[in-house]
Amino acid sequence: MFPQLARFTDFALLLLRLMVAIVFVTSGYRHVTHSAERAKGIGMSQGFTIFLGTAELAGGLGVTFGVLTQLAAIGLILIMLGAIWKKIFQWHTGFWGNERTFGWHYDLMLVIMNLVIACTDGGRYVLLR
Repeated sequence: MFPQLARFTDFALLLLRLMVAIVFVTSGYRHVTHSAERAKGIGMSQGFTIFLGTAELAGGLGVTFGVLTQLAAIGLILIMLGAIWKKIFQWHTGFWGNERTFGWHYDLMLVIMNLVIACTDGGRYVLLR
């Protein structure tokens, strides 16, 4: 219907990457800097929480700058699949959530966003493939 919009694909992918990066870099930073508090909140050890935060930071920065973009996006997908698994099978959270936590719809959106990034290699505006 609007073929002229296709010329903005790479810019749109850059904006998508930046949005994903904001989510993961800020989350990873909180996991690393407030690891004891975050560990209790997600029900994991403090050491694993620091590892998770470091992985989120690395993936978020990779997606931001377009450095090994596909690997970064796949790593973030794996993190979010872990979060979805925990919400469904351990916390018994529905798609939209419950009293205890938000649902896993948000996590699934991040999986799909990272899937688009991985399948397109982040578009043209990347530093290193």
